[in-house]
Amino acid sequence: MTRTIYFDCFAGISGDMIVGALVDLGLDPDDLRDELKKLPFAGYRLETLDVHKRGLRAKAFRVYLEGAEGEQLADAEFVETSDALPETDAHDHHHAGATSRHLSEILDCIERSDLSERVRQQTSAIFTRLGQAEARVHGVPLEQVHLHEVGSLDAIVDIASAMIGLEKLGVEAVLASPLHLGGGFVRASHGVLPVPAPATAELLAGVQVYTTDFKGELVTPTGAAILTTIAQGFGPLPRMQVLDVGYGAGSRDRPFPNVLRAYLGEMEAQDELASGRGARFPHQEQHNAPLTLAGYQEGRAVVLESNIDDSNPQMFEYLIDRLLEAGALDVGLLPISMKKNRPGVLLHVLAHPESVDDLLQIIFQESTTIGVRSYPVTKHMLPRQIETVDTKYGRVRVKIARLGDRVANVKPEYEDCRALAIQLGLPIKDIYLEAMNSAFAAP
Repeated sequence: MTRTIYFDCFAGISGDMIVGALVDLGLDPDDLRDELKKLPFAGYRLETLDVHKRGLRAKAFRVYLEGAEGEQLADAEFVETSDALPETDAHDHHHAGATSRHLSEILDCIERSDLSERVRQQTSAIFTRLGQAEARVHGVPLEQVHLHEVGSLDAIVDIASAMIGLEKLGVEAVLASPLHLGGGFVRASHGVLPVPAPATAELLAGVQVYTTDFKGELVTPTGAAILTTIAQGFGPLPRMQVLDVGYGAGSRDRPFPNVLRAYLGEMEAQDELASGRGARFPHQEQHNAPLTLAGYQEGRAVVLESNIDDSNPQMFEYLIDRLLEAGALDVGLLPISMKKNRPGVLLHVLAHPESVDDLLQIIFQESTTIGVRSYPVTKHMLPRQIETVDTKYGRVRVKIARLGDRVANVKPEYEDCRALAIQLGLPIKDIYLEAMNSAFAAP
């Protein structure tokens, strides 16, 4: 069983809504304050209180910042506006604590803090993702990115608090519903922007979203960055044993309950796979093929390949993540020598036939290539299943592959081993070996 949280985003999502929901689920505000003291920031005060949104009780999470005019309620959200608003009014939104920061400054402060390794890594990953989105939108190098609204102190507190809360509640997996975006326009430091704001739209690539006739910003950049960085999947509420339900309040009043609903529960291994958690099992239908006489399964696949010698190596990580999220069966990079003896890489993607067009779109959008070759192949696959084994360190999911009646391969789930290694302060190889031994010893 994996402790899982599912965010039901019928009213959108923001950083303060996430933290409010976690407090409603049992996150101790005093513990949160103690953890936040490990960051090199001061001059703020936190408040959590019960509010009602269209008849629903929810927890509101608020950040007050100290300034020259005294203590003020911070608000990193954009100002919603009308498309008829004169452009001259587009820059008059200055909330308390609206100081912008360079991405490198924020990452350095996080790295130097005494927060846990998990919280530091996740918080840094969220801000890095934000920086990449801003860099792409404004056409500037990542090292020159200047974060405005999302670089303000209250946004930093929201993001760090969300990661602290997930760790304190023992959450191992995060899932979410499709995101309700809203519509209309907002005012920001860059002027009048459409909803969702450009950086938010960039963050939502590959995520299930929808809009209605409602005019207003429902998914903030902070909320989008948090969820698209840590969520393992988006879709309907999966089968899970619900332990508790929490509600986090948004700051604005809407014609519907402006709350984020969070289900805290436990999921079985097979249900986690269906939701995109942990071990990847894309296009599970390929493993329903009958066994051949030799004892394995066969399935159709397509190989997509491209030779690339003019790309920033840092961009390959994002490209590979996008391809895997879109259902690629496997992605690899191979070193090759190209014309004029230039070093390059061979991008090799194994794809299910139904996902070829989607994967080609991502390759053309996220890499520098202008051509991709493809050819059909046959996959020969051992039948496999996911089981959970009990070890002396904790429970670990294991993928077991068989050839006939014989176990041909056993592979512990890396993320489970990693989580236990961090939690217990043990070498990951010890946990990995123990999981393998437990799997072979199981009846």
